[in-house]
Amino acid sequence: MKGRWFRVLVLAAASLPMAARTAPPPDPETDRQTLVRFFEARFPGIPKDDYVLGAFMVNPDARRHYEDIMSFPPFEVDLDRGRKLWESPMRDGRTYAECLPNGGERLAGSYPRFDETEQSLVTFEMLLNRCRAASGESPYRYDDRDTMGVLTAYARTLSDGMRMDIRIDSPGARVRYEAGRALFYRRMGQMNFSCANCHIDNAGRVMRMETISPALGQATHFPVFRGGDALYTLHARYTRCMEQVRAQPFPMGSGAFNDLEYFHSYLSNGLPLKASVYRR
Repeated sequence: MKGRWFRVLVLAAASLPMAARTAPPPDPETDRQTLVRFFEARFPGIPKDDYVLGAFMVNPDARRHYEDIMSFPPFEVDLDRGRKLWESPMRDGRTYAECLPNGGERLAGSYPRFDETEQSLVTFEMLLNRCRAASGESPYRYDDRDTMGVLTAYARTLSDGMRMDIRIDSPGARVRYEAGRALFYRRMGQMNFSCANCHIDNAGRVMRMETISPALGQATHFPVFRGGDALYTLHARYTRCMEQVRAQPFPMGSGAFNDLEYFHSYLSNGLPLKASVYRR
């Protein structure tokens, strides 16, 4: 079965569109608009905001099932656990809401953000850990679903409806964007596939009984609950994708994954956030 899936992917990749090019773009916004036009041509008539639904946007039956699940999501217990962490005072008596700008609301869509003082990227999860450090607490591990996982699952819902607004407005930010872009298009692993091969070139095609989602809109809805209960942060999803192409994953929270998240999130600029949702 795995061999058959690989052969199907190879055949699909044999006629890769120009969107899979690896030459540096003239600027990030031109790059993003090129991909937007590519997807508009591939999925004509799909409203732009529907891209936050992932593969459900092109499958009416799956979309109805998604909407039914989201009416009574089976993962409410995890969101409640995250809310409890969010509302519990830390060592200095502050909560996350008291530590973060705007009480943590309508905030996640502006991260990752390039810190000009530190000349490094700051992700939303890093921001949460900085609150912990400032309050005298130990950081949460990025691969721990019971701490950072559920906390992020709840905290990101406070930005639902916010339009993604990732900024690339300095030379340092551009370097990190280009590094993330290079990783997105880099072939890797024994199967020699990149993120772009699946989520641009093969977006909308059915592989192993599942429709492959387009890259546009993906970063708006993480974390997700696959099957209704398996919590995946965005970095956990990157890890699983690398495993599926038989590559050695980077550590969650690593600079490589942060760069990838920066580029990946920028692609979804202007789309509304809808975090902690059901996925198959």
